[in-house]
Amino acid sequence: MPALDGLRILDMTLYEAGPSCTQMLAWLGADVVKLERPGSGDPGRAAPATAAPSDYFEAWNANKRALALAVDEAPGRELLLRLIPRFDVFVENYSHGVVNKLGIDYETVRKANPRIIYAQIKGFGLTGPHSQYKCFDMIAQACSGMTSVTGEADGPPVKPAATVGDSGTGVQLALAIASAYIQVMRTGEGQHIEISMQEALTYFMRGIVSLRSRFGGVVPRLGNRFGGMVELLPCKPGGPNDYVNISMVTDRMWEALCRAIGAPELLDDARFRSTELRDQNADALWSRIGEWTRERDKFECMRVLCEAGVPAGAVQDTDDLFRDPHLQDRDFVQQIDHPKREPFELLGNPIRMSAGHPEISRAPLLGEHSEEILRQDLGLSDAELKLLRTRGIVGTSETA
Repeated sequence: MPALDGLRILDMTLYEAGPSCTQMLAWLGADVVKLERPGSGDPGRAAPATAAPSDYFEAWNANKRALALAVDEAPGRELLLRLIPRFDVFVENYSHGVVNKLGIDYETVRKANPRIIYAQIKGFGLTGPHSQYKCFDMIAQACSGMTSVTGEADGPPVKPAATVGDSGTGVQLALAIASAYIQVMRTGEGQHIEISMQEALTYFMRGIVSLRSRFGGVVPRLGNRFGGMVELLPCKPGGPNDYVNISMVTDRMWEALCRAIGAPELLDDARFRSTELRDQNADALWSRIGEWTRERDKFECMRVLCEAGVPAGAVQDTDDLFRDPHLQDRDFVQQIDHPKREPFELLGNPIRMSAGHPEISRAPLLGEHSEEILRQDLGLSDAELKLLRTRGIVGTSETA
């Protein structure tokens, strides 16, 4: 049985920050019902993609069911409040104040279900002078300090491409929800959870922030090098991603590297006899090691160094990930069937649990499970559902 089997979540989230949270919980076995407006749905459904339905939407909404319900109209809001007692969690990441205008704020929802876990993601939180500012991933990255330390030392700040502002916040909220669920089981009382994207990202900055004392305050952009311990070096045949990242943070790793690249004489070189000296002579050090990497492809460099006990990683591009024999051997690359497109590949769930590991399933079509949910949870009849469809309050995969 999956770990969160029995946990039910109403997921009124958009794009990635909220959907990444609820998808992680769905992957752990929760019943996640994605709540969207009929007709348009989550804007992520129309995000730029090479296929339709959107690859972007598929990436963040696997293993969910879908309910299309016009909660901005009185009948739809009434249905939502009737559903609330049937669920354990309500999650939203709309702009500041939207849920209040819709009449589904925490106090209102708590009256419908005192045990509810009401979870919100906001760019800058619910309080403070910036609380009403709109926020996206790259804004949170900038305001967390992350962008300031990314890039080359002599260049401008660079936005990290990975959307850690969104998904990093989402995963932290998933942990908070799972923790609150345990507390509900102990006390019978629900609670309100709020997470700020700006604050969530500072969690990933703690290691860098700890270097402030070393640099006298502002930590500079360090690029791909950290003294004589870490560097990104070019490999054969010289393509844009033909690089290997090498880390040798101990003397033992340094000795192993010298022997692995067939250069034991470097161990007797006075310039490299300690970590401090390797830092001082980093240009000469990495230039010499780079002579070896340029003669081999990135995967050979990684294999030789790792087998010698030196941490090294080939720079994999976005296609390399799907061809990676290690990820394939671990069934991390999943083949997904879809009624609206050809089968496609999806990267899987990184959390592996021996007692219940749910299969990855495709994201739902807009309103795909509307009638199923409203019948099962509220006992609506065919006639009632037909009337709601006609009035545009409920959408199905055919009408949404």
